Amino acid sequence: MLNFTTAQTEEDIHQILALQALNLTKNISLETAESQGFVTVIHDFPLLSRMNNAIPQIIAKDNDKVVGYALVMPESFRNDIPALTAMFTMLDTLNYHDKQIKDFKYYAMGQICVAESHRGQGVFDGLYAKHKELLSDRFELCITEIAKRNTRSLAAHKRVGFEIIHEYFDEAHPELWEVVLWNWQ
Repeated sequence: MLNFTTAQTEEDIHQILALQALNLTKNISLETAESQGFVTVIHDFPLLSRMNNAIPQIIAKDNDKVVGYALVMPESFRNDIPALTAMFTMLDTLNYHDKQIKDFKYYAMGQICVAESHRGQGVFDGLYAKHKELLSDRFELCITEIAKRNTRSLAAHKRVGFEIIHEYFDEAHPELWEVVLWNWQ
């Protein structure tokens, strides 16, 4: 039975990290990355535990197995993952609807991933529906960045309500990124 919930145990966090490892660009073929999508940022147990203590991480479970996750990364973690520092710095300079992003109540959606066995079954949409249900009373915007070459992820994000607001090239970690946000106002 599929259940959308939050990470509540150390085992949940370990299962998130295991699913992440399976879907990192370095661990999948180019063909799989192009057709199924991929994740790029690596978290470790201490960091993900701290993130979960700050705001519980959103997961999909099939019985006791984590089959999808959509990480919540509060702005206060902006310096904890070097690969995301450029994104947070850039967000400080962007405007949205004639207001600076940094003046909104926002969080970064830290990463989303669905197990291969559960793709195409509504897990992605369910994870984001849980984000909105649990967090829209505290935040105005959910923001993330997606590698432009990750066309499956871009299409899925647009489908649930995200819009592209900016594109940039990260020199430190060479990749062209689309900055997307979901406006909950």
